[in-house]
Amino acid sequence: MTPPGPVGDRFRRFRERLAAEGDDRPQVSDDRPSATSGAAATSGEEFASGGDHPSDRGTAASSRRGDLTARRSTEAGGRQGRRRRRRGGGGGEELRVPEAEFTSYYGRPILKGPVWKWDIAAYLFTGGLAAGSSLLAAGGQLTGRPALRRAGRVTALAAVSASAVFLVKDLGRPARFHHMLRVAKPTSPMSMGTWILTAYGPAAGVAAIAEAAGVLPRHGLLGLAGRALPPIGHVAGLLAAGTAPALATYTGVLLADTAVPSWHEAYPELPVIFAGSALASGAGVGLLAAPPAQAGPARRMAVAGAALELYGAHRVETRLGLLSEPYRLGRPGRLLRAGRLLTAGGVAGALLGRRSRVVGALSGTALLAASVLTRFGIFYGGVASARDPRYTVVPQRERVEARRIGMDLPSDRAVPPTV
Repeated sequence: MTPPGPVGDRFRRFRERLAAEGDDRPQVSDDRPSATSGAAATSGEEFASGGDHPSDRGTAASSRRGDLTARRSTEAGGRQGRRRRRRGGGGGEELRVPEAEFTSYYGRPILKGPVWKWDIAAYLFTGGLAAGSSLLAAGGQLTGRPALRRAGRVTALAAVSASAVFLVKDLGRPARFHHMLRVAKPTSPMSMGTWILTAYGPAAGVAAIAEAAGVLPRHGLLGLAGRALPPIGHVAGLLAAGTAPALATYTGVLLADTAVPSWHEAYPELPVIFAGSALASGAGVGLLAAPPAQAGPARRMAVAGAALELYGAHRVETRLGLLSEPYRLGRPGRLLRAGRLLTAGGVAGALLGRRSRVVGALSGTALLAASVLTRFGIFYGGVASARDPRYTVVPQRERVEARRIGMDLPSDRAVPPTV
């Protein structure tokens, strides 16, 4: 619609003149005058009295649209170039992304770290020591080595009693341990561990008490008890030894069941390491307490335990990638390296010093110390991984990227997403 008034009349006459000349739209070129420049110059005199020239307004609008299109094309080209450089394709200068800094909200850890203290690390050791000692006692019982049997049974009772103290200290009240027995939940390592301790403790206690039969009088009521205790202790010792493997490994399952990155990702190796450490510690008790002539089962236990422990530790350091760093750096790394050296030294001494009581005692001490260092190293390694956001963020990003790559594969090669 043409606006009314003098301006509208002038515009109408200008449009009719353009139509008579055969052009229905003004054309503007950057390097040569347009075909309607003469008409525009002629009509400019009519517009001298006021208002903007229509061709000027059209030219300005077209110029603005062209600038906007050019800017959008340039930005799109820049984005495509950056994407090509990130994928490694295309030309141009490589875009270097600065090293990511992993921080968390207000400097707080992403994960809530374990509230456990050193007493839980000690609980891990004493539980393994009790299990290894019961296995040592069963070996001495079945092979007719009373020194090994006696040392294993007494040590097992002392170790499981210390475990109960450490566990109750962490729970806060003894009644909480009792409340755990209200439910048996096979999918909960904590629930199963409570029942394992409940089954193991009385058996280990009866087996240790049976060792007092030799000091009881032979007549009267005490004499009757002295004659009944050895067979009862025999059965109780075998029951404790049957429960010992579960006692030695359930703590590894318990740690792996948490969200702590370096514990959770090492779920196949932690039970193996803890089983090997338990055998090594039980062997250390036998090497310390028994004469060399009766320490044969202890030496064999030391070799088996060291093999399991060193294999599991090697798997943790080579399979976990980034999450193995907490086990190699700082205090956990120092503890675990010292534990491996003491384990190797204890086994070497047990094998080479078969006829020396002093060398056997030193080897047993080294194996016990190695078990302590291994449990504390694993414990503090997990705590360190929970404090650093990098050990939580980077594996998550790698899993997301692997899932995305799997979805981009053809249907016959696609990797199903992990729930």
